[in-house]
Amino acid sequence: MAQRRKKSKRIPFWLKVIISVLLIVIISGSIAAYRLYHAIYQPNVYLGERTTSHIHIPTGSNFNDVKTILYQSGLIINTNTFEWLAEKKNYRNHIRPGRYLVREDMSNNELINMLRSGQQDPVRLTFNNIRLPEQLAGTIALQIEADSLDILNLLRDTEMLGKYDMTPETAKLLFIPNTYEIFWNTSASQLLERMYREYNIFWNEQRLEKARSINLTPQQVGTLASIVQAETSRPDEFGKVAGVYINRLKRNMPLQADPTVIYAVGDFSIRRVLNRHLAIDSPYNTYKYTGLPPGPITLPEVRVMDGVLNYENHDYLFFCARDDFSGYHAFARTYSQHLANARRYQNALNQRRIMR
Repeated sequence: MAQRRKKSKRIPFWLKVIISVLLIVIISGSIAAYRLYHAIYQPNVYLGERTTSHIHIPTGSNFNDVKTILYQSGLIINTNTFEWLAEKKNYRNHIRPGRYLVREDMSNNELINMLRSGQQDPVRLTFNNIRLPEQLAGTIALQIEADSLDILNLLRDTEMLGKYDMTPETAKLLFIPNTYEIFWNTSASQLLERMYREYNIFWNEQRLEKARSINLTPQQVGTLASIVQAETSRPDEFGKVAGVYINRLKRNMPLQADPTVIYAVGDFSIRRVLNRHLAIDSPYNTYKYTGLPPGPITLPEVRVMDGVLNYENHDYLFFCARDDFSGYHAFARTYSQHLANARRYQNALNQRRIMR
């Protein structure tokens, strides 16, 4: 007798509906989860052929300003996901100005967290070969947010500079040539405070004691170093040239430094100081006035200031450039020796037709 076939159980309709709904929910949830993950964690920055770039968010910016900066530069691939996550993280109420390093592979989450927390990439601030306050202010303003006029006004502010024992003439000495890590959105007043801290680090007790031993203040050392630096580019001459000027100061002789006259004239293309230049009435004309000028004629480098503090003890009172144009100088103890050296150099200038 043949066995009866078992009847296959049919899945009830209501169960099918439940399973279908569950599948839809799972699929929809997976899609939503993927989209959420993508919006938060997937790279959303495009830099073209670069791997990194900097963006600058000025002080006082709002969320719309930030979006303009990011979008106009083409950095954001999907602006919708960026704005969605920015709103979720309440970034619009945590805008922080500064200079930020953006990477090619950054996600919205990384970018917003960096901007929201103010994790700036510092500027490596440098300045050298500076003569005038205007030049100093302009050079710094090209590297940080502070306006050159704001910096310049502080360098002329007698009351403000008094806190640092400086005058408008000596204010440049606060800026010791070096490389400093500093935030891009540093204000002019914050910059001055930072430079004053660095100035005090340089002028440690050892250097202060050396300055006292030669009867000079730190400002006078800086001013003298600026003259030495303008006179010679040879490091092995810094101490020797400084020794000549120290000898003259001790004897109350005019320094008769040509670079100070050029500074007074204001024409830095002058290669030959003439009698008409020496006639200018200026406290920087060290042919007319004894002692040091009111302030530095350039920003002296650390090695030159140390050259002054460790000046060479000799009895030379004169020097002039060698006639071989090597950059070195001929030193003399007497005026007659100096005149002979000077004539040789003047003849060399004439032969090269350098008349001014």
